[in-house]
Amino acid sequence: MSVTEQHALDLSVLMMESYELADLIKRSQEMKAYLYWKEQLAASEEAQKGIRELDREKESFREYERFGHFHPSYHEGMERVKAVEQKLHTLEVVQAFMKSEEELDQLLYEVSKLIAHSVSDSIKVPSNQLLPESGCSSGGSCSGNCG
Repeated sequence: MSVTEQHALDLSVLMMESYELADLIKRSQEMKAYLYWKEQLAASEEAQKGIRELDREKESFREYERFGHFHPSYHEGMERVKAVEQKLHTLEVVQAFMKSEEELDQLLYEVSKLIAHSVSDSIKVPSNQLLPESGCSSGGSCSGNCG
């Protein structure tokens, strides 16, 4: 068997196993909860009304944002967007959807981290977390030798 044939065989095995992993994730409780709450969110008239209102406010704010703080309505527009967002986040269906989305995201992150670190501990894994778990900006002691 040539090296090229061996590589193709290894890649096909890897692809099959990745599809099996994807199927396991699709059948996970996190995925089931996410899909359930996504459906509930889509069916909630109150939530959909709030989402449409938020979209309208964001669209209005985009015009102010082009000019930044210099636009006379910039701060007022930003406050309106925040107010609609806060109102939307008080809805139980929105809270449940966001929680299920975060749990699914965490599962995907953990799987990605496991795969990446099984290859090398130095591989960085993207995350949706605002603050990194380690390194600069994590609150730990920093030597200043980042990057």
